[in-house]
Amino acid sequence: MGTNEKVKCLIIGSGPAGYTAAIYASRANLNPVLYTGMQMGGQLTTTTEIDNFPGYPKGITGNAMMEDLKVQSERFGADVRFGLVTDVDFSQQTKLVTIDGDKQIEADSVIIATGATARYLGLESEEKYKGMGVSACATCDGFFYRNKDVAVVGGGDTACEEATYLAGLCNKVYLIVRKDFLRASKAMQDRVFKTENIEVMFKHNTKELFGENGVEGATLIKNMGEEGEEELDIKIDGFFLAIGHTPNSEVFKKYIDTDKEGFIITKDKSSHTNVAGVFAAGDIMDPTYRQAITSAGSGCKAAIDAERYLLSIK
Repeated sequence: MGTNEKVKCLIIGSGPAGYTAAIYASRANLNPVLYTGMQMGGQLTTTTEIDNFPGYPKGITGNAMMEDLKVQSERFGADVRFGLVTDVDFSQQTKLVTIDGDKQIEADSVIIATGATARYLGLESEEKYKGMGVSACATCDGFFYRNKDVAVVGGGDTACEEATYLAGLCNKVYLIVRKDFLRASKAMQDRVFKTENIEVMFKHNTKELFGENGVEGATLIKNMGEEGEEELDIKIDGFFLAIGHTPNSEVFKKYIDTDKEGFIITKDKSSHTNVAGVFAAGDIMDPTYRQAITSAGSGCKAAIDAERYLLSIK
């Protein structure tokens, strides 16, 4: 193992939650060290324009906003480093965290803000059109598709929520469902079926997306049962994935309680996990809202909780 380093507050993750925690922890003189993870800036760096974060009346790109937050945290003394947490030992009061399989950090408190990764179908064209018509967040990007035709992939509550949200903005919404039924709650299903401009396409899979300078359409395959398959094209400007998120919590699961999906469980309305001195913020503990602003708010809570915890163990 590499050299041991002692820190008061270690923050893992560099999205709005991690950077906000770093701003608050720095201002509380906790001298936080933040490790960015593989995706510096987190999920927001895959978003083009952010128009719903208060204080940016003209909008801002995801990359620019994350850079702003990084610079702001560094201004107060946060030590931001590129690196990936590969192992943890939370069995003692001093937490041991291994970075890149080599360096060990001893931390009095740890804030986990590693986020969640949106699930994609794995199509080549999804990668090609990311930020050019392909999105994993209707609340973030729906506004850009006003009066246009879009498709949502998925059959659960999230997919139905996103479809009804988009139906309020868009001309037409195709809901592409692999099975012949919706997994969503009865109330959500009713809402979808009552919304006139949503067309539910059961037993359809997406084969590929196409378009010149962005998404212009999708090629779907309909499962006809014994009659085989039928291929068809739909014209769309936006393609929204709503097949879930994978929380980046695997490395912590030996010690930290998660729900069945892998989201970290926090106590009451705080950021406290089941391990004293370990806190969680952002999408890693929030399967419900998943917005930049809610992540930033929970990063603030985690830093305040960490500061109070450190005072209590002195």
